[in-house]
Amino acid sequence: MKAISINNDIVPIGEFKTSISKWFKTIQNTGHPLIITQNGKPAGVLLSPQEYDDLVYRNSFLDSVKQGLADATSGKTYRTKEVREALKNRRSEG
Repeated sequence: MKAISINNDIVPIGEFKTSISKWFKTIQNTGHPLIITQNGKPAGVLLSPQEYDDLVYRNSFLDSVKQGLADATSGKTYRTKEVREALKNRRSEG
């Protein structure tokens, strides 16, 4: 995700509402997320679809890595020979 520009990527909700299509074009063109504030505090973030997909993918990947590390720490591991045998059995079943 691109870095947020304090001057350009933070907008009050009132300004956002009056120029919604402008802000959608801006995030598509710049790739920067848009922070929408309400009463001076962050209330939401507008991302391009690509940025959102990238965040979801990264989060899923990191969750998988964490699960793998937890499995390895707890001893839930397999030897190469065991994995090959399990794959061979799966192929012959399906």
